[in-house]
Amino acid sequence: MTSVPPAPASLRRGVPVIFVLIWSTGFVVARYGMPHAGPMGFLALRYLLSVLAFGAWIAWAGARWPQGRSQWLHLAVTGLLMHGGYLGGVWVAVKGGLGAGMAALIVGLQPVLTALWLSIMVGGAQRVRPLQWLGLGLGLAGLALVVGHKLDLGLASPANILPVMLALASITVGTLYQKRWVAPCDVRTASTVQLAAALAATAPLALIEPHAFDWHPELVAALAWSVLVLTLGGSSLLYMLIQRGAATAVTSLMYLVPPCTAVLAWWLFDEGLTALSLSGLACTAVGVALVVRDVPPAPRGPLA
Repeated sequence: MTSVPPAPASLRRGVPVIFVLIWSTGFVVARYGMPHAGPMGFLALRYLLSVLAFGAWIAWAGARWPQGRSQWLHLAVTGLLMHGGYLGGVWVAVKGGLGAGMAALIVGLQPVLTALWLSIMVGGAQRVRPLQWLGLGLGLAGLALVVGHKLDLGLASPANILPVMLALASITVGTLYQKRWVAPCDVRTASTVQLAAALAATAPLALIEPHAFDWHPELVAALAWSVLVLTLGGSSLLYMLIQRGAATAVTSLMYLVPPCTAVLAWWLFDEGLTALSLSGLACTAVGVALVVRDVPPAPRGPLA
């Protein structure tokens, strides 16, 4: 059995940037793939292929599996929340007609919820400082500027608002739960346990879903990107960031995802990027910088 060797300091500093860029492609993938499949069917196949890919990687590298039943249980819970609940809620909402901007704005409230929980329930070293509160506020304001002009309230309804609210609750609780209960372990085996739990919950829903698969090239490309880049890359990086960083700093990175998605949409689909949006990008960047600059470093572990 082997463990993941410590990464160079330059690589560790670059991981948050890489994570944001990868995570920002999620709505682009949805735009390509969702017209050709149902959300649960797509996600179930994504989880299955990801488990197989991770399994091959683990067998080749001889990676160490999590130790003890409790760690397997904790990882399964985080998998249900951070894969099943979060992705399932967002994709069901988008499939139901909720605009990507509205979905991004709602899910973008996660850093505020995380900060509130830590300050009220934990305190101490995890208490959010005044400068960080300012950063959180700037981040939320910038997020609203970037996606606010895209909101179409006529498309919002309880049927698609409720799933994205579930996604917001799932990613927030999952992040806090993982930081509190999941011990540092090999990211590949931990991700496999998480994805298997999400697959077990999603597959039954996929079987009763009315939407059929249309194996369009856009669906195949979206599925390949989802497995190889978003899951094997993005989800693994998120796991590492949560294990190594303060929860508020990690979740504040989510503020950068909708602005980056707006830039990608402008580049790939020629969607408008207004002066108001550019102001929001700058506001969000400043806000995230204020949040992460004053966070004490996390102790190093096997995921370093």
